[in-house]
Amino acid sequence: MNIKENKMGTMPVKQLIINMSLPMIVSMLVQALYNVVDSIFVAKLSEDALTAVTLAFPMQNFMIALATGTGVGFNVLLSHGLGEKNFDKSNAAANNGIFLVLVNTIVFILLGAFVTVPFITSQTVNTSIQADGIIYLQIISFLAIGVFTQITMERLLQSTGRTMLSMISQLTGAIINIILDPIMIFGLLGLPRMGVAGAAIATVIGQFCGAFMGIFLNLKYNTEITISIKQIFKPSLDTIKSIYLIAIPSILMISIGSIMTYAMNLILIAFSTTAAAVFGVYFKLQSFFFMPVFGLSNGLIPVLSFNYGAKNKKRIDESLKFALSLAFGIMLIGTITFELIPTILLNMFNASDDMMNMGVIALRTIAIHFPLAAIGIVLSSIFQAFAQSIYSLIVSIMRQLVVLVPAAWLLSQTGNVSNVWWAFMIAEVVSLVTSFLFFNHVYTKSIRQLIKAN
Repeated sequence: MNIKENKMGTMPVKQLIINMSLPMIVSMLVQALYNVVDSIFVAKLSEDALTAVTLAFPMQNFMIALATGTGVGFNVLLSHGLGEKNFDKSNAAANNGIFLVLVNTIVFILLGAFVTVPFITSQTVNTSIQADGIIYLQIISFLAIGVFTQITMERLLQSTGRTMLSMISQLTGAIINIILDPIMIFGLLGLPRMGVAGAAIATVIGQFCGAFMGIFLNLKYNTEITISIKQIFKPSLDTIKSIYLIAIPSILMISIGSIMTYAMNLILIAFSTTAAAVFGVYFKLQSFFFMPVFGLSNGLIPVLSFNYGAKNKKRIDESLKFALSLAFGIMLIGTITFELIPTILLNMFNASDDMMNMGVIALRTIAIHFPLAAIGIVLSSIFQAFAQSIYSLIVSIMRQLVVLVPAAWLLSQTGNVSNVWWAFMIAEVVSLVTSFLFFNHVYTKSIRQLIKAN
């Protein structure tokens, strides 16, 4: 076993945060770009095709939530074990995390077989949309092992500080997906035109390529953990329980975004379909700024967890201060962009005059809350790193369901759709106050333990 000191305990903090986060920020920006490009390609088929993929989003988002949330769980345990130099603990986290790939895959095969049809048909009576939505979701669900393996392999690399290698895995999947999308959707290079099914197949192939790259990189370069087939198939219930005590809040945090989106669509579509379209465009555009901050947060979590395990208060403090400053700066750029060039952004989506008039107001109003959101995202990192993910869940539920949706509905009663956009600022202020209260409690309690331990 190589017991050389991990860089998360020795590298200068600012350099470490950049080193850990930059690859994930780049990867997430590529993912944001893919989401926009993918929507453009599908929309070229027909509006019904775009609607079908949109209706499939909540279940697809739950798949990502399950994979990413589980990854957060074993990521924290693994990094904590390395910080304590408890290699049995870190290896157990890694191998049980791989075992959960198989469990989650079985869950989605069953969902694909029994839930897909009623899920899609409950949202529309249009038979064309139903057919496209069902085939898209079934392909994604039946071959879910690709995305679960890819995300798990990336998390194992992130947990030991090898975020550059994690980026290579993610970029492999995303770039192949982007290349294959037009080929398989429109039947280029001699392939048959597969439409929405082609979009699903391109996505799955990209995920499998990313997964294979992740497996290769872990086996060749991730020397701080030992992956054992024997240990994978001898799961530890205690370890799995520990993983999901951390993971479940993260899974729910990501999943509730689908509920919020659905509720907001219902509120906005009461004004017009254009209002719902503006909200959809906003969601595509905001990812170019939110995704980098989430990448920063993901890079910060193992740093905090490692140094918490190593009982290094100074590095924890320095990491938080630097990450807060960086996240605030990124989101401030987002606010300035939305305020100065909303028409250019909307024209990327061929906005009509009505959509342009409504969208300019929407983008400028919503973007005001971006810097506040940055602070909240970084504060949630310490909850997850210190195995207190329940606080992140409470804040997320408060922001998206308890405050945002009711505020949007109340503002919609004014009869002016422009008022609805202020719900985002209201929700962010309330959730940020709550985040500070939780942060003060968790930080004080945890740091006191470190001081006593020293």
